[in-house]
Amino acid sequence: MNEPRGSRRQRNAPTISDVAAHAGVSPMTVSRVINREGSVRDATRERVEKAIAALRYAPSAAARMLAGGEDFRLGVLHTTTSLFYFSEFLVGCLDQAARQNGQIIVEQCAEGAELAAIEHLLNGRVDGLLLPPPLGDAETVLAMLRERDVPVVAVSTGRAPEWALSVSIDDRKAAYEMTRHLGTLGHRRIGFITGAANQSATGERLAGYRDALADMALDADDALIAEGNFGYRSGLDAAERLLDLPDAPTAIFASNDDMAAATVAIAHRRDLDVPGDLTVCGFDDSALATTVWPELTTIRQPVSDMARTAVDLLMREIRQRRGGSSEDHPHVVVDYALIRRQSDAVPRRRPRATG
Repeated sequence: MNEPRGSRRQRNAPTISDVAAHAGVSPMTVSRVINREGSVRDATRERVEKAIAALRYAPSAAARMLAGGEDFRLGVLHTTTSLFYFSEFLVGCLDQAARQNGQIIVEQCAEGAELAAIEHLLNGRVDGLLLPPPLGDAETVLAMLRERDVPVVAVSTGRAPEWALSVSIDDRKAAYEMTRHLGTLGHRRIGFITGAANQSATGERLAGYRDALADMALDADDALIAEGNFGYRSGLDAAERLLDLPDAPTAIFASNDDMAAATVAIAHRRDLDVPGDLTVCGFDDSALATTVWPELTTIRQPVSDMARTAVDLLMREIRQRRGGSSEDHPHVVVDYALIRRQSDAVPRRRPRATG
């Protein structure tokens, strides 16, 4: 369970993220250079090209020649509030697409502008769409894509339609396991920060938390549940509300690492020791989990691997359609893991409620 981050995946060939690290840029910048987009400065482009040459990275253009010319344009629609989540998602998409003759086209859209963004992607002749949260739960988005008969894979959704592809973890079971872990440590007042109301994972994680409290015969006090939206700012507000309770929790389980990191910040501001005075746990195991101090105990949701699986599923679906068939629409559930670090401990004393 304490597996080092670097051992998650054995790599035999350099990836697009390796090129990005070597050049000191983002994976998106590497993708723009590979796809010969004009929005990259000459000095940056030269640095990326040198990194590609030094690492002997084979971008998708070279892979297409080796594979006989078949290529794919995959659209990624993006509105997520967690930049850490989306960064890992995009790295996985770019890595897998580069290996399978794919080009990733990213379209960011504001809330309420999703359908116009899809039109823009479809006008650009994408072959299929990848929907990170919350778009895999957006009924209007899914209805439009079904009407247009567009191949689509929804990621991190608990209610993907039967006609679509999907990749997720068991959010309810993961949240149950984390809450049980906190109870096993001896915590009896366990606070919970929810995610965005428009994502099915939010309801699943809340249900898992409540299931665990019931199984441990702990008080299911609604005052211990604070509303968040997966954003860091919402985590600050939620943590303040929980720690202002007359009988404040000794542990707080946040629905993602962004909000858990915000909870740690509030604890420090109140001169509370984490984890001595307050245990804090998160969800995702994003890069932020090992950036904050203390490093977060969290649920590892393998976002990059889920993105790779999503790209692979989508390309298989596109190939089937090009061959005149489209038979199955798998809903893939991948493994998660509870990762213990330094932010959890047995309860020592009750957190102070004063700011």
